[in-house]
Amino acid sequence: MTEHSSRSTTDDSGIPVSSDVYSLTVGPDGPILLHDHYLIEQMAAFNREMIPDRQPHAKGSGAFGYFEVTHDVSPYTKAAFLQKGVRTEIVARFSTVAGEAGSPDTWRDPRGFALKFYTQEGNFDMVGNNTPVFFVRDPMKFQHFIHSQKRRADNGLRDNDMQWDFWTLNPETAHQVAWLMGDRGIPASWRHMDGFSSHAYMWVNAAGERFWVKYHFKTDQGIKCLTQEQANRLAGADADYHRRDLYAAIQRGDHPGWTLKMQIMPYEAARDYHINPFDLTKVWPQGEYPLIDVGRLVLDRNPTDFHAQIEQVAFEPNNFVPGTGLSPDKMLLGRSFAYADAHRARLGVNYKQIPVNAPRCPVHSYAKGGAMRIREASDPVYAPNSKGGPVADAQRFPDDAVWAADGGFLRAAYAQRRDDDDFSQAKVLVSRVMDDEARDRLVQNVVGHVLAGVEEPVLSRVFEYWKNIDEATGLRIEQGVRAERQR
Repeated sequence: MTEHSSRSTTDDSGIPVSSDVYSLTVGPDGPILLHDHYLIEQMAAFNREMIPDRQPHAKGSGAFGYFEVTHDVSPYTKAAFLQKGVRTEIVARFSTVAGEAGSPDTWRDPRGFALKFYTQEGNFDMVGNNTPVFFVRDPMKFQHFIHSQKRRADNGLRDNDMQWDFWTLNPETAHQVAWLMGDRGIPASWRHMDGFSSHAYMWVNAAGERFWVKYHFKTDQGIKCLTQEQANRLAGADADYHRRDLYAAIQRGDHPGWTLKMQIMPYEAARDYHINPFDLTKVWPQGEYPLIDVGRLVLDRNPTDFHAQIEQVAFEPNNFVPGTGLSPDKMLLGRSFAYADAHRARLGVNYKQIPVNAPRCPVHSYAKGGAMRIREASDPVYAPNSKGGPVADAQRFPDDAVWAADGGFLRAAYAQRRDDDDFSQAKVLVSRVMDDEARDRLVQNVVGHVLAGVEEPVLSRVFEYWKNIDEATGLRIEQGVRAERQR
């Protein structure tokens, strides 16, 4: 005898249904009836249950937790969630960049490190990576960069020649490519990698003083990486290796943590700094701007509905609260439009009302209408009004996270500064930060990557690119590739 469930199946309107397994037909052998609304609902929902992938960062996962401030940074910011002792709920998402939703977790790729803080003053988002720099410095190049890392139009395959063609024609990529081809290009797990804002942001304190800042989330678990061979094996054995690792760790009570440290630059110091401090392809040397402890991030709760809580979570750098703000970083300014626009296209105009994206503080907005609006609107629905609607308060919430700019309209890179070149910081990373064993692995990684389809004239540019980064390393890469091709 079949054991009956204590709960009866219903349709999506809550109406009980009579069968989970049989359609309504005319007799046992007859046609299916169109008015079997439960069957139609089941099929129609199935046909529509997938939402579009994110364009970059399609493959990933995440978890919930909290951020607690452990050190006093009130001299630098008035943001309520950044005051000592304050604990704020967060959601985090980790991801690869180029791969599709079904791609292996262990491909060589930067990892996204995105956070949403549900603060009492609204949501604060940080969209970052596990590297402190990025490939390009101008948003005009971003779409082209992503296309170069994805799939060809003719055969639908990823193409290393296409990747190196883009990288070698854009020498500003050198610093990030050196990170990517090194050990940290494949973290052992999301728990064993750092997270960076990469961008410079602004902080403002209660006195109105402004500072430029960079966020560094340092893993409490220690840095661990996979070799290319280990990553290749896992890509075939368990394509969801990183997703599985995070979920299992939290489930067994091994809650991963990160310590937030900040680099803080006085506002005026940016004017004559020896590199452009807003160039996303460069770091601020920690000898000049050392890390300052702020607080600790902990992930202690897994999602219970992957689609609702992870696939639909929407991070955007334009979510900044009083005491925080943007900077003149061109990539950051471009992203402040692009991310929100991507969410509107992918999730709908009211994506901020999806529970995982909804603020945990009162919302007094004049937004109304649109598909899937669930937050009640009430009159008046316009401003200004004399009907008691919400009123902006410039005294309590001034636009103080701002900077001055002037000049004619033009299309150009950042103005050149004393030490602004594309290869110096990449050279420091390769020749000073990496030890001999790490450099050996870097050479092996590049040689293996180049051998997989890179041809002339791109091949010669690859060798020149690496010689510009570090002459000895570039020669080793060239010799390794040529030796393998002569076999």
